[in-house]
Amino acid sequence: MEHRVPSLRLPVAVQDALLALFIAVMQVQGTIVRNAGEVVQRPLDGLAYALLIVSGLAVAVRRRWPVPVFAVAALASAAYYVLGYPDGSGWLGLFIALYTVAAYGDGRRSLLIAGGGMAVLSACWLVAAADIEPRAAIGWVYFRIGASVMSVALGESVRTRQVIAAEAQRRAELAERTREEEARARVDAERLRIAREVHDTVAHAIAIINVQSGVTAHVLDKRPDVAREALRTIEQTSSRALHEMRAILGVLRGDDEEGRVPYPGLDQIGELAAKARDAGLDITIEEDPPVAPLPSAVGGAAYRIVQESITNVVRHVGPTRVTVALRSGPDALEIRVTDEGRREAPVQEAYSEPGRGIIGMRERCLLLGGEFDAGPRPGGGFEVRARLPLAPTGARL
Repeated sequence: MEHRVPSLRLPVAVQDALLALFIAVMQVQGTIVRNAGEVVQRPLDGLAYALLIVSGLAVAVRRRWPVPVFAVAALASAAYYVLGYPDGSGWLGLFIALYTVAAYGDGRRSLLIAGGGMAVLSACWLVAAADIEPRAAIGWVYFRIGASVMSVALGESVRTRQVIAAEAQRRAELAERTREEEARARVDAERLRIAREVHDTVAHAIAIINVQSGVTAHVLDKRPDVAREALRTIEQTSSRALHEMRAILGVLRGDDEEGRVPYPGLDQIGELAAKARDAGLDITIEEDPPVAPLPSAVGGAAYRIVQESITNVVRHVGPTRVTVALRSGPDALEIRVTDEGRREAPVQEAYSEPGRGIIGMRERCLLLGGEFDAGPRPGGGFEVRARLPLAPTGARL
């Protein structure tokens, strides 16, 4: 069992009370001992003892009222020496008060108060010592002035160190909060990215499977060869979707890079178009060879935009003609996916309410600093336009 050593540290109020009592006793006792057996101009009396005791006991409340305590100690010291009482230890309380004003003040204001008080006190001390004998005794006046300056300097040094420590603590707390906020932002961004990947993968696969299963049900008895081909397409599509889902979930599990599948890019647009043709789309790919190799982020975003655009056509329009145009320039990749719509229902009704697919495509473009637009065409059909810079800038959403 662990035994804790009880703390012997006294409360601050008790510490200051004991310090005040000690200073008061020292001022009286020190003054008496120093002037014992000497002939002085004005011997100690009740007023002198009162001034020494008051300036010492005032230290008890120095932390709560530093400026009033300094004022009391300064007035008591000035009165003591102006009235001609003998020199002694009557300046201990004054030094503690000066230190407290500087240590617990606000810097500039506290230094002005301490400096002004010291100037007045120095003048009073020098005037009171004008006819002091022997003249060498005036050295005690300069000692009091120098000790007062040292007390203020020590207090200001302590205050400055406390300010620096507090600022360092504040910066450490701010840095910790910033790290936590950045970590949360990274987690949110990764969660959003994974949600987009899951949506694009699952939505596209389900749309293709839905179309092919409908074809299978329709021609199963009459054209078993077509039904067999549709089932093969369903198998390939679902297998590919499961493969991509395992790759996405591998990120969440922290699998090794060797077990992951690279994200699809523009080199797989042909495979995507083939699946779209199996779903009944008359799709044409117009692709310019890229001037330079595309960054993986740009290629992946372009693939997902084309995939989602085709998925929307399959889900909302059905068999129609689709044109996918990819124009790669020196600084950007332009994507245009256009469908001709269907004659039996206005395409505006099919796209009347933008879903998560269009929102996800827009987010992909904005994350790379690109531009995105989607909407019905004047002559019928729907068009998706995206421009992805080859040097992504990471624009804010």
